[in-house]
Amino acid sequence: MSKKCYRFFGGLLTVQKNWLNKMAEKGYRLIRTGKLLYEFEKCKPGQIQYCVEFIGQKSKANAEDYHDFLEEMGYSVFYKNINLNYSVGKVRWRPWAEIGGRIATNTTTFNRELLIVEKENDGKPFELHTSYEDRANYYSNLRNPWLLLMLMLAAFATVNRSVILGIIAVIFLIPVIIYQLQIMKNRHEAKMKEW
Repeated sequence: MSKKCYRFFGGLLTVQKNWLNKMAEKGYRLIRTGKLLYEFEKCKPGQIQYCVEFIGQKSKANAEDYHDFLEEMGYSVFYKNINLNYSVGKVRWRPWAEIGGRIATNTTTFNRELLIVEKENDGKPFELHTSYEDRANYYSNLRNPWLLLMLMLAAFATVNRSVILGIIAVIFLIPVIIYQLQIMKNRHEAKMKEW
Protein backbone atom coordinates (compact mmCIF):
# COMPACT_ATOMS: atom_id res chain seq x y z
CA MET A 1 0.00 0.00 0.00
CA SER A 2 1.43 3.35 -1.01
CA LYS A 3 0.97 6.79 0.51
CA LYS A 4 0.60 9.82 -1.75
CA CYS A 5 1.44 13.35 -0.62
CA TYR A 6 1.09 16.52 -2.65
CA ARG A 7 3.59 19.26 -1.83
CA PHE A 8 5.30 22.15 -3.57
CA PHE A 9 8.63 23.38 -2.23
CA GLY A 10 9.91 25.49 -5.13
CA GLY A 11 13.50 26.49 -4.45
CA LEU A 12 13.37 25.61 -0.74
CA LEU A 13 15.69 22.62 -1.08
CA THR A 14 16.53 22.31 2.63
CA VAL A 15 12.84 22.30 3.56
CA GLN A 16 12.17 19.59 0.96
CA LYS A 17 15.13 17.51 2.19
CA ASN A 18 14.04 17.83 5.82
CA TRP A 19 10.46 16.84 4.96
CA LEU A 20 11.65 13.77 3.02
CA ASN A 21 13.89 12.74 5.92
CA LYS A 22 11.00 13.15 8.38
CA MET A 23 8.87 10.91 6.15
CA ALA A 24 11.73 8.36 6.20
CA GLU A 25 11.89 8.58 10.01
CA LYS A 26 8.17 7.76 10.08
CA GLY A 27 8.82 4.69 7.90
CA TYR A 28 8.08 5.91 4.37
CA ARG A 29 10.37 5.44 1.38
CA LEU A 30 9.99 7.47 -1.81
CA ILE A 31 9.04 5.41 -4.87
CA ARG A 32 7.79 8.01 -7.35
CA THR A 33 7.63 11.77 -7.91
CA GLY A 34 5.49 14.02 -10.07
CA LYS A 35 5.04 17.79 -10.37
CA LEU A 36 3.38 17.95 -6.93
CA LEU A 37 3.27 14.24 -6.11
CA TYR A 38 5.49 12.31 -3.74
CA GLU A 39 4.52 8.64 -3.52
CA PHE A 40 5.87 6.51 -0.69
CA GLU A 41 5.84 2.89 0.38
CA LYS A 42 6.27 1.57 3.92
CA CYS A 43 9.76 0.76 5.12
CA LYS A 44 11.51 0.41 8.44
CA PRO A 45 11.53 3.80 10.24
CA GLY A 46 14.86 5.59 9.82
CA GLN A 47 16.08 3.11 7.20
CA ILE A 48 16.53 5.75 4.46
CA GLN A 49 18.17 9.18 4.17
CA TYR A 50 17.55 11.84 1.50
CA CYS A 51 19.48 14.66 -0.08
CA VAL A 52 18.10 17.15 -2.63
CA GLU A 53 20.46 18.41 -5.34
CA PHE A 54 19.95 21.36 -7.72
CA ILE A 55 21.09 20.49 -11.27
CA GLY A 56 19.28 23.23 -13.24
CA GLN A 57 22.60 24.65 -14.45
CA LYS A 58 23.68 21.38 -16.10
CA SER A 59 23.23 20.41 -19.73
CA LYS A 60 21.02 17.40 -20.45
CA ALA A 61 24.07 15.18 -21.04
CA ASN A 62 25.82 16.30 -17.84
CA ALA A 63 22.61 15.94 -15.80
CA GLU A 64 22.13 12.39 -17.10
CA ASP A 65 25.80 11.55 -16.46
CA TYR A 66 25.53 12.84 -12.89
CA HIS A 67 22.27 10.91 -12.38
CA ASP A 68 23.92 7.72 -13.69
CA PHE A 69 27.04 8.31 -11.56
CA LEU A 70 24.94 8.59 -8.39
CA GLU A 71 23.04 5.40 -9.27
CA GLU A 72 26.34 3.59 -9.89
CA MET A 73 27.37 4.69 -6.37
CA GLY A 74 24.39 2.71 -5.07
CA TYR A 75 21.92 5.58 -4.55
CA SER A 76 18.34 5.72 -5.79
CA VAL A 77 17.78 8.93 -7.73
CA PHE A 78 14.57 10.74 -8.73
CA TYR A 79 14.21 13.78 -10.98
CA LYS A 80 12.01 16.58 -9.62
CA ASN A 81 10.79 19.94 -10.87
CA ILE A 82 11.60 23.17 -9.08
CA ASN A 83 8.79 25.18 -10.73
CA LEU A 84 5.14 24.46 -11.43
CA ASN A 85 4.49 24.57 -15.15
CA TYR A 86 1.76 22.62 -16.86
CA SER A 87 2.17 23.89 -20.43
CA VAL A 88 3.59 21.87 -23.31
CA GLY A 89 6.47 23.03 -25.42
CA LYS A 90 7.93 25.57 -23.01
CA VAL A 91 11.45 26.90 -23.36
CA ARG A 92 13.36 28.48 -20.49
CA TRP A 93 16.52 30.59 -20.80
CA ARG A 94 19.09 30.02 -18.04
CA PRO A 95 21.97 32.45 -18.62
CA TRP A 96 23.77 31.28 -15.46
CA ALA A 97 23.95 27.65 -16.66
CA GLU A 98 26.75 25.87 -18.45
CA ILE A 99 26.73 26.17 -22.25
CA GLY A 100 24.59 23.09 -22.98
CA GLY A 101 22.09 23.96 -20.24
CA ARG A 102 21.31 27.60 -21.05
CA ILE A 103 18.23 26.68 -23.07
CA ALA A 104 15.96 24.24 -21.22
CA THR A 105 13.12 22.54 -23.08
CA ASN A 106 10.78 19.63 -22.42
CA THR A 107 13.33 17.32 -24.07
CA THR A 108 16.25 18.56 -21.96
CA THR A 109 16.19 19.70 -18.30
CA PHE A 110 12.95 21.68 -18.13
CA ASN A 111 10.99 20.42 -15.07
CA ARG A 112 14.00 18.25 -14.13
CA GLU A 113 16.01 20.81 -12.15
CA LEU A 114 16.34 18.75 -8.98
CA LEU A 115 17.59 15.32 -8.05
CA ILE A 116 16.25 13.62 -4.95
CA VAL A 117 18.96 11.19 -3.86
CA GLU A 118 18.18 8.30 -1.52
CA LYS A 119 20.59 6.07 0.40
CA GLU A 120 20.41 3.53 3.15
CA ASN A 121 20.87 5.16 6.56
CA ASP A 122 24.30 4.21 7.88
CA GLY A 123 24.20 6.68 10.78
CA LYS A 124 26.49 9.18 9.04
CA PRO A 125 25.36 12.58 7.71
CA PHE A 126 24.34 12.39 4.04
CA GLU A 127 26.17 14.97 1.96
CA LEU A 128 26.90 14.82 -1.75
CA HIS A 129 29.45 17.63 -1.61
CA THR A 130 32.22 16.78 0.80
CA SER A 131 35.06 19.14 -0.12
CA TYR A 132 34.91 22.84 0.72
CA GLU A 133 35.63 23.84 -2.89
CA ASP A 134 32.87 21.55 -4.17
CA ARG A 135 30.41 23.05 -1.68
CA ALA A 136 31.40 26.59 -2.65
CA ASN A 137 30.82 25.76 -6.34
CA TYR A 138 27.47 24.17 -5.52
CA TYR A 139 26.32 27.22 -3.54
CA SER A 140 27.41 29.40 -6.48
CA ASN A 141 25.10 27.40 -8.72
CA LEU A 142 22.27 27.96 -6.23
CA ARG A 143 23.01 31.69 -5.88
CA ASN A 144 23.30 32.58 -9.57
CA PRO A 145 19.62 32.25 -10.61
CA TRP A 146 18.54 34.37 -7.62
CA LEU A 147 21.24 36.93 -8.38
CA LEU A 148 20.15 37.27 -12.02
CA LEU A 149 16.49 37.66 -11.04
CA MET A 150 17.35 40.19 -8.35
CA LEU A 151 19.47 42.28 -10.74
CA MET A 152 16.80 42.20 -13.45
CA LEU A 153 14.07 43.23 -11.00
CA ALA A 154 16.27 45.99 -9.56
CA ALA A 155 16.91 47.32 -13.09
CA PHE A 156 13.19 47.21 -13.96
CA ALA A 157 12.33 48.87 -10.65
CA THR A 158 14.81 51.66 -11.32
CA VAL A 159 13.74 52.24 -14.94
CA ASN A 160 10.00 52.12 -14.13
CA ARG A 161 10.35 53.77 -10.71
CA SER A 162 8.36 50.87 -9.28
CA VAL A 163 8.38 50.43 -5.53
CA ILE A 164 6.76 46.99 -5.79
CA LEU A 165 9.47 45.67 -8.15
CA GLY A 166 12.08 47.17 -5.81
CA ILE A 167 10.57 45.34 -2.84
CA ILE A 168 10.53 42.06 -4.78
CA ALA A 169 14.18 42.65 -5.77
CA VAL A 170 15.07 43.11 -2.09
CA ILE A 171 13.22 39.87 -1.24
CA PHE A 172 15.23 38.06 -3.94
CA LEU A 173 18.38 39.50 -2.38
CA ILE A 174 17.83 37.36 0.74
CA PRO A 175 18.72 33.98 -0.88
CA VAL A 176 21.60 35.70 -2.70
CA ILE A 177 23.04 36.81 0.64
CA ILE A 178 22.44 33.42 2.29
CA TYR A 179 24.18 31.52 -0.52
CA GLN A 180 26.99 34.10 -0.75
CA LEU A 181 27.70 33.67 2.96
CA GLN A 182 27.89 29.89 2.43
CA ILE A 183 30.27 30.39 -0.51
CA MET A 184 32.53 32.67 1.53
CA LYS A 185 32.46 30.32 4.52
CA ASN A 186 33.43 27.29 2.42
CA ARG A 187 36.15 29.17 0.53
CA HIS A 188 37.56 30.38 3.85
CA GLU A 189 37.46 26.84 5.26
CA ALA A 190 39.17 25.53 2.12
CA LYS A 191 42.04 28.00 2.64
CA MET A 192 42.30 27.21 6.35
CA LYS A 193 42.33 23.42 5.85
CA GLU A 194 44.83 23.30 2.97
CA TRP A 195 47.46 20.61 3.45
